[in-house]
Amino acid sequence: MTDLEGLHSVMRGVTRLGEPLVSHTTLRVGGPAEVYAVPASEADLRAALAWAHRTARPWRVIGLGSNLLCPDAGYMGLVLSLEQACAAWRLDGNRLWAGGGVHLAPLVARTARLGLSGLEAVAGVPGTVGGALAMNAGTPKGEMADVVRWVRVLLPDGRICRWSRAEMRFGYRTSRLQEEDGIALDAELQLRHADASDLLRDLRDRAAQRRRTQPLELPNAGSIWRNPPGDYAGRLVEAAACRGIRRGDAQVSPKHGNFIVNLGRATAGDVIALMAEVRAEVERRFGVRLHAEIRWLLGQEALEALLDHPPG
Repeated sequence: MTDLEGLHSVMRGVTRLGEPLVSHTTLRVGGPAEVYAVPASEADLRAALAWAHRTARPWRVIGLGSNLLCPDAGYMGLVLSLEQACAAWRLDGNRLWAGGGVHLAPLVARTARLGLSGLEAVAGVPGTVGGALAMNAGTPKGEMADVVRWVRVLLPDGRICRWSRAEMRFGYRTSRLQEEDGIALDAELQLRHADASDLLRDLRDRAAQRRRTQPLELPNAGSIWRNPPGDYAGRLVEAAACRGIRRGDAQVSPKHGNFIVNLGRATAGDVIALMAEVRAEVERRFGVRLHAEIRWLLGQEALEALLDHPPG
């Protein structure tokens, strides 16, 4: 029995070999995943993790790939999607239970139409509930942590824990899910009653603002850099005269300094070389070291090393 046949024997759902990760990231960059799986249920997700452990394979979960940079060489391991296993949500009054694989955009719109406020802070984030929890996604209007009561987490050994908001250790674009291996299965969120017409008007205004100021017409990964204390990464990039510069088909957006866009055939190598150039120039001019908000599939420490010593 091959390794993949072994996975088929314990897990219902989709499994594919050599799945191009370029198809699963909004930046449209990345090589093939050795094994790509979409488990059909939580039980199947647990079985997939157990299979990865038995076969000594690393694993990663990806949502909609909106804050993700994947290596050109791909990923030798198991890449998991929660779009089937954790795709349910339900409401009870102003309490919302949402699975980690639920897409944010329709969820935000639906709760607004029902006159429930609280998710406006993640309006326009093209990701999933699980990704928003892991990153503590947000805007100047707020962040995901503001509405979380608890998160149910699957640990690599198969145990399921429930972490309170305090136990999630939320910070600026970070959470406990970045510090420890775990998968956000679902979360309970506390929303507030509000006027639906006001909420929908606010969502329309925010969408119009994003279209004016962000390069939504081109493949991108959202914000590349975390904002340093008391400042904005985009402002620093633009003040360092880096707006519009490019490496290969990767370009710092002329529209917004904190976005990198793919002009057609950008590679991960192009993106990393461009990030390294921008970071070095901002640090040279202003003495501020930018730190990546975009997530590298192989881990943030590996990304930091690449930015300090970019290949080529």
